[in-house]
Amino acid sequence: MGKPLEEDILDISAIADVRGIREEAQHWRIGATTSWSELIGAALPPLFDGLKLAAREVGGVQIQNAGTLAGNLCNASPAADGVPPLLALDSRVEIADAAGARQVALADFILGNRRTLLRPDQLLTAILVPKPAHAARSHFVKLGSRKYLVVSIVMAAATLEIDAGRVGSARIAVGAASAAAQRLPLLEAAVLGQRCDANLGAQVQAAHLAALAPIDDMRASGAYRLDAALVLLQRLLSELGALT
Repeated sequence: MGKPLEEDILDISAIADVRGIREEAQHWRIGATTSWSELIGAALPPLFDGLKLAAREVGGVQIQNAGTLAGNLCNASPAADGVPPLLALDSRVEIADAAGARQVALADFILGNRRTLLRPDQLLTAILVPKPAHAARSHFVKLGSRKYLVVSIVMAAATLEIDAGRVGSARIAVGAASAAAQRLPLLEAAVLGQRCDANLGAQVQAAHLAALAPIDDMRASGAYRLDAALVLLQRLLSELGALT
């Protein structure tokens, strides 16, 4: 049985300015109360393919209809499916309070397990995804104990910008293998300039995962998570390279 709420709740779901997705001059703006289902149904370029794949992994359809992208970020679970693809999109978040609004890199917004920069008097009002300099595509892969309705054991996301058939820019992130999802700068540097094809996954080496710090829990051991992350990253980049 559920328990009655013992504190005041502010419902912002009817505020139009914090809902929906729109393209602006330098970025796409995703309102904080935009649902996962709205994202899945939106007409967006291949840059967002990885985020849409992650959206389909967030619970069932009922959760996707009600759950929001900002809620996923503010919950700050290490296994939040939305965080790695948004990190790989180099996303920023907009934080507002009575004094105004400011933007913060998503990597700086999530401080650790269930911890963010938000103060009690602040709201996350939007997620901002910058426009890439070159043609770009993203991808997402996830390992769980089953296909749907499951907390991730480990997951990975990447965004590649392609310049003359080679990787002009790479942003790669792994979730559920640290207190907060992490970018992998060593791997990003390793794939830079490589030919973008199905062989791209061969660039992934265990040393590239140095930023990760997985724990042992009921779903998997830390050692298993590291092994799984290596395989997932190889698969992720091979599949993404073949698509571009």
